[in-house]
Amino acid sequence: MNKQQILNTLQIKIAEKIHNFENLIAETRASNNDTKSSMGDKYETGREMLQQEINNLQRQLNETLGQQNILQKITSEPSSKVQNGALVKTDKGLFYVSVSMGEIMVDHQKIMTVSAESPLVKAMSGKKKEDHFSINNIQQTIEEIW
Repeated sequence: MNKQQILNTLQIKIAEKIHNFENLIAETRASNNDTKSSMGDKYETGREMLQQEINNLQRQLNETLGQQNILQKITSEPSSKVQNGALVKTDKGLFYVSVSMGEIMVDHQKIMTVSAESPLVKAMSGKKKEDHFSINNIQQTIEEIW
């Protein structure tokens, strides 16, 4: 398995997400400036709602920047145990321990990206090939680690 390709795919997705958040924040700020008028309290409520939306977008942007920071620390070096940057094949699926971005497709393979903080990764953390672990009363076996 090409871990560098998986890492590159995630970095591109994160960069696109950051770009989208930055654009949304800029557009929302611009519309917030457009509502500044002397028409009274009715527009104060609208401006406050737009400000809350900007704050929400900024929080999501900061989370995504944090994910980008985590990805920058991950290498594509082979792993012998489950840890950050490991690609883990169990009898239930293929998991890339990095950031939680959901399912991605690389070389026609479905790979679930999971955070090191997720319950799944905590259950299999430190395990090696052929080790067993259980999550939600479902037994899994680690078949391969890259």
